[in-house]
Amino acid sequence: MTDSELHREASQRLAALDQRYTGGRRELVGALAAAERPLSVPEILEVTSALPQSSAYRHLSVLIDAGVVTRVATGSDQARFELSERLSGDHHHHLVCGSCGTVIDVDAFPRLERALDAAARLAEEESQFEVTGHKIDLVGRCARCR
Repeated sequence: MTDSELHREASQRLAALDQRYTGGRRELVGALAAAERPLSVPEILEVTSALPQSSAYRHLSVLIDAGVVTRVATGSDQARFELSERLSGDHHHHLVCGSCGTVIDVDAFPRLERALDAAARLAEEESQFEVTGHKIDLVGRCARCR
């Protein structure tokens, strides 16, 4: 998706909730689109121009409600954020360091996806629940914390 398509889609999703796509929200979406991994609010603030922290949290909340941004749980007090898969078109999973909260994206390579599909089928059989998608966060310790 091009930058203009990304921003158009974000604007449409916000409009569906009677929300405006303000300059601050546009800047947050741009920062997350440019990032190679999920970012914490302090990291977002480092790459955005003079956006107050309180505004960043408010904007992120609205962007999450609109399905533009996803919150990634890290096991620490500091959440991280990324563009939603529906917007980015990038299906992936996460490695989460339970010590420092670092989050690393893991591509959804075919062997991993086959294993997850098999696990989903097993879960369906055991629970009578229809699985329509998946995302996985593997928790451990990063190389720096080990």
